[in-house]
Amino acid sequence: MKWKKFTLTTTTEAVDLIGSMLDDMGIQGIEIQDNVPLTERETKGMFIDILPELPPDEGIARINFYLEEDADVSKMLEKVKEGLDGLSLYTDLGARTISSSETEDKDWINNWKQYFKPFTVDDILIKPTWEPIPEEHKDKLLVQIDPGTAFGTGMHETTQLCIRQLKRWMDQETLVLDVGTGSGILGITALKLGAKEVWGTDLDENAITAVGENLEANGISTGRFHVLQGNIIDDPSVKAWAGYEKYDVVVANILADVIIKLVDVAPVHLKRGGLFIASGIINMKEEAVKTAFEGCSQLEILEITRQGEWVSVTARRK
Repeated sequence: MKWKKFTLTTTTEAVDLIGSMLDDMGIQGIEIQDNVPLTERETKGMFIDILPELPPDEGIARINFYLEEDADVSKMLEKVKEGLDGLSLYTDLGARTISSSETEDKDWINNWKQYFKPFTVDDILIKPTWEPIPEEHKDKLLVQIDPGTAFGTGMHETTQLCIRQLKRWMDQETLVLDVGTGSGILGITALKLGAKEVWGTDLDENAITAVGENLEANGISTGRFHVLQGNIIDDPSVKAWAGYEKYDVVVANILADVIIKLVDVAPVHLKRGGLFIASGIINMKEEAVKTAFEGCSQLEILEITRQGEWVSVTARRK
């Protein structure tokens, strides 16, 4: 099916009102394009280390909305224009121009799957659940991952850096805390490598579903991977749920700025001699992260590894 795409040029201050108006008309799924900087709250749960540099915000916004090709487009556009007339009485709508184009109907939720193919991290095969096992990799340790709407396929360099560190430290008694677990890929890989149990936390509620589904895909009991939505950095209830001085390994593949905050949090959950494996660190922030580790009296850096532009730090609790 083809859709008619319409782009309304307006002001940033009018975006919320226009969005509400379109929703009332039954037009849903709008896209907003502007140069308004993201707030700290908006970026808090995003897996982005360096935000794109935007041009100056000049108060201009573009709202994209879509109408089915066989719909009464002219009638709906007339309703939109009437609605804009009403809004213009008490807010600045700016240019108010509407341009049109066509777009193909796509399954945006699943469209990304075409790019997720089986790949290996040394002797580990990571593949999506819908792909067969390549013949040449049948002898490798298999980890099946369907991230769904949670973060983590394993293809990113930062995840691979963590996996290589986990390979070195897992045994049958290892307890792992996976901070920012996402799809559960690191925790599940740890279990596949021999870890006893994993506890995972994540800000995103979708992680709970994703971990459950991926445990099933890998034939792992839910009793071996416990997961909770919440922020272990500043939520006492999440800290208590995870437990103190309990883990052999804390692993976090998040963002450099979050890793810096975790430097003071991870030690309280680690046994003495336990390891903190941290990644998600872009190379230009390596020194800042290293300084944070060196400033923590409870941790000593054992190793810094790199892949592409990304860095992983492994430290031991003293």
